[in-house]
Amino acid sequence: MALRLVHLAMDARDPSTLGRFWAEALGWTVADEEPGETGVGPEGLAYPDPAALVLAVVAVPEPKTVKNRVHIDLATTSAAHQADLVARLRALGATPADVGQGDVPWTVLADPEGNELCVLEPREIYRDTGPMAAVVVDCADPRAMARFWGEAMDWTVHRVTDDQATLRSAKGVGPYLEFLRAPDAKIVKNRIHLDLRPYPGDDQAAEVARLRALGATDVDLGQGDVPWTVLADPEGNEFCVLTPR
Repeated sequence: MALRLVHLAMDARDPSTLGRFWAEALGWTVADEEPGETGVGPEGLAYPDPAALVLAVVAVPEPKTVKNRVHIDLATTSAAHQADLVARLRALGATPADVGQGDVPWTVLADPEGNELCVLEPREIYRDTGPMAAVVVDCADPRAMARFWGEAMDWTVHRVTDDQATLRSAKGVGPYLEFLRAPDAKIVKNRIHLDLRPYPGDDQAAEVARLRALGATDVDLGQGDVPWTVLADPEGNEFCVLTPR
C-alpha cells in the first residue's frame, strides 16, 4: 500500500484572491473555484500527476499570526529570472519578509496573506521541478520525518542529515519535499498542509490505520463529518488522507 501526495492545501481569509496570486506566481491557472475553495494547477494537468503539486486554497476565518512552519520555494533558471520573478511577485502584492535569514542568495517574500515564500537563486537540483522547487517544512528531527514520510507515501528519500531530509516522487518529477531543522516549536495549526490520496482500489481506512501504526495521530480541527481523515505526523503537522481516486 502507498499514498500519493496530490495537494498542497493553503488556508486563506480570501481564497479567490490568494488563489489568483499563486496562479500568477507559478504561471498556472485557476483550475476550479467554488464557494470557500479555489484550486490552482498547471493548464492541462491530468490530475493527479506527481509532475505538479496542485494548490487547494481553502477559506478559514482566522488570520495568520506566526511564521508558517511550511512554505513554498520557487525555482529560477538565472539571476535575471530570479530578479524578474521577485519584481513580478512584488507587483502582484508580495512584500519583503525578514525571518532572520541574514545575507543569503535567495529572496524571502510574503504573499498577500502573509505566507512566507522563497525565490531561490538558480540551483542545479531544481532545474527540472517546474516553478515550484520545493515544499519546505520546519521540524525538530529531519531524520525522524524522513522515516515517517518515506513510509507514509510513494516518494523516495534522497538525502538525510541531522539538519535536512529531502524526498521526491519516485518518478523523479515535480517538486521536492524538504524537512529542515528549526529551533522553533509548533504552537498553532499549520496554515499549509499536505493532502494524500490512496490509489484507486486501495482502502482509505486501511491506509489511515497504517499511518497510525507509523506514528500518526488523529486530529480534530472541527472538520465534522467529512469523507477525508485528518491526522498529524509525529511532530504535529496536520495532513489529510482523502478518498481513493
